[in-house]
Amino acid sequence: MMTHAAYDCDVLVIGGGIVGLSTAYALQRAAPGTRVTVLEKEHGPARHQTGRNSGVIHSGIYYRPGSLKARYALRGSAELAGFCAEHGIAHAVTGKLIVATDRSELPRLHSLVQRGREHGLPVRELGPAQIAEYEPEVRGLAAIRVGTTGVCDFTAVATRFATEVTAAGGIVRYGAEVTAIDRRAWGVAVRTADGLVVRARTLVNCAGLHCDRVARLAGDDPEVRIVPFRGEYYELARPELVRGLVYPVPDPAFPFLGVHLTRGFDGSVHLGPNAVPALAREGYGWPVVRPAELLSTLSWPGTWHIARRHWRYGAGEVHRSLSKSAFTQAVRRLLPAVREEDLRPSPAGVRAQAVLKDGTLVDDFLIREAPHTVHVLNAPSPAATACLPIGREVARLALRRAQETGWRPPAVESGHCV
Repeated sequence: MMTHAAYDCDVLVIGGGIVGLSTAYALQRAAPGTRVTVLEKEHGPARHQTGRNSGVIHSGIYYRPGSLKARYALRGSAELAGFCAEHGIAHAVTGKLIVATDRSELPRLHSLVQRGREHGLPVRELGPAQIAEYEPEVRGLAAIRVGTTGVCDFTAVATRFATEVTAAGGIVRYGAEVTAIDRRAWGVAVRTADGLVVRARTLVNCAGLHCDRVARLAGDDPEVRIVPFRGEYYELARPELVRGLVYPVPDPAFPFLGVHLTRGFDGSVHLGPNAVPALAREGYGWPVVRPAELLSTLSWPGTWHIARRHWRYGAGEVHRSLSKSAFTQAVRRLLPAVREEDLRPSPAGVRAQAVLKDGTLVDDFLIREAPHTVHVLNAPSPAATACLPIGREVARLALRRAQETGWRPPAVESGHCV
């Protein structure tokens, strides 16, 4: 067995998004003195899913009772607001409207009311006149208002996690893309593109858009493939049209929430996202094509099952992506006053959606263990909202794996309680 000094760290985290950094933060809080290193291939934190989304703190109303998404979003939304308040990070608890614009959506809206009450959320049912009290320019047949939804600066949250980790003695190394993983009886050794080798007792894979690839580098079959879906946004040139957060009634067949209206923490209003196939894991526009990554998507049987089942929905999304006029028409269902010239292009995001071989879109967070390893294999929205409880759970699993190598938390070894 290797000596303690032979390890470069106790737990090595791959991925400097909000989940990876929250995990590192949780590790040090759960077991002070634990040596933690984070490797991030970009030159700063939160460059992908964390920093390219609507910035919404989700209430948890959409998620199946008992699921990880429901449990962690319900708990995480309040915790995240508290973390932001404690550290002076821009945020606001604004509430949001979920609006039905067609009679066919009313049964689904009613189901959301019931689910919200099961979760103990403050849900209020609204008619057309009451909708106008909250959002004078929004039109709908009925709506519900969820009081616990909010907005925040997720990039600032992730950056704060990184600051806390380094202040506690951890290492966050940017520009460190992992290219090889060697798992042995004593732990793991990871090599980066610049030749750095890091030896650790336990590896945590929070690589987001690349998590399935990292799992395979470690010698594990993730049994899912990340199929990237780009979400495109426009900024509203007349932000006075929208006061807060306005969402359509979601289609339960898809894990996407539809084009919504979001007034951010900075007062700007964004419209989106849609959900179109991305031609690269980091394909933030149609011209971005990476042949090897595209081949990986197209060679996965689940991709073709999705295409066969949902081609009509997908064709509509692509049409709205390529046609600003069509996108505007979709927004007008909620906001009739919007004009095409009101829409200004805004940076897109890419959702790392795990897909099973049979085409099933994984609809819950997916965390799997292997020798000396914990893989986070599906953590799209509401993972940013739920980052604190997700981080604690992943940290718990990682510390348990580390103890299998004979390691004990430093506070225990010194005779103090953890």
